[in-house]
Amino acid sequence: MADITRRLGLRHLRGGPTAHIRHHRSGRLAHDGTGLSFWFRPLTAALSEVPVDDRELAMTFHARTADFQDVAVQATVTYRIGDPAVAAARLDFSIDPDTGAWRGTPLEQLGTLLTETAQQHALDVLARTPLSAALVDGVSTVRERIAAGLAADPRLPATGIETVAVRVMALRPEPEVERALRTPARELIQQEADRATYERRAVAVERERAIAENELASRIELARREERLVEQRGVNARREAEEHAAADAVRAEAEAARTVRLADAEAARTLRLAEAEAAGARAVGEARAQDRAAWLRVHADAGVDGVTTLNALTGTRLAENLPRIDSVTVSPDVLTGLLTRLATGERA
Repeated sequence: MADITRRLGLRHLRGGPTAHIRHHRSGRLAHDGTGLSFWFRPLTAALSEVPVDDRELAMTFHARTADFQDVAVQATVTYRIGDPAVAAARLDFSIDPDTGAWRGTPLEQLGTLLTETAQQHALDVLARTPLSAALVDGVSTVRERIAAGLAADPRLPATGIETVAVRVMALRPEPEVERALRTPARELIQQEADRATYERRAVAVERERAIAENELASRIELARREERLVEQRGVNARREAEEHAAADAVRAEAEAARTVRLADAEAARTLRLAEAEAAGARAVGEARAQDRAAWLRVHADAGVDGVTTLNALTGTRLAENLPRIDSVTVSPDVLTGLLTRLATGERA
């Protein structure tokens, strides 16, 4: 939009570098170009502002394929006004001398023209293309057909419009059809995923089997080593037992020999003691026999006085053999009777 200022009944217009200004004063062209700046009278001036920069026009429309399937086309057309004079003559690009705003909607008219023209060529090519082919190669085909159709359409040059580029972003079928078309691909992808899962599981099972076999082999090797260890321990135990038995036998033989020697010495000593005791016993017996014989001879040869003496000796010996008596109380009657009996020679 042009920048217009007021000064004492006059107007000053300042255009942009991408805006083509056409100024007619009293029916004659006074100014024509881009980036202009000038004074004018609003009552005698007719102003037009034509943008000459590149503009993007996004469009979305529906089409039907050869197999009667609806598709949505998303495209963008880049255009510019190559001949501002022709465009200003064919479309209403006039601006208000007070505000600088367009009095009409020229850009909407251009958008409608380009959209209908591009849609016409897209519908034409999609009507002869089945849905499967349109989804595979339809983007490039529709883009080329729209670009060729816009370049060959005589209405655009007659309006001063030039197409710079055409882009088709997507061709989308209806949601139900799109889901139906996605199903085989999804099933195939799911099958590939399942196959990959099964292969991964198979690899995992194989690895687990290898690990189990390695563990089993390790256990077998450990058991074999333990068996050899047990055998070696048995051999060592037998050898140790044999050595202990041999040592015990040597000790037993030495102990037996020592015992025999001690027994022989003890037997000899006991024999000698027995012989000595026997000799002593014989000597004591002989002495006692001799003493007894002498005693008997003394008794046989002794008279009354002798018998009294012998009785006294007998009492003395008896007293020697009696246990120790600390004190004896003898009454006068007992002592008198005992002395009387001793005096009379009676035996107690």
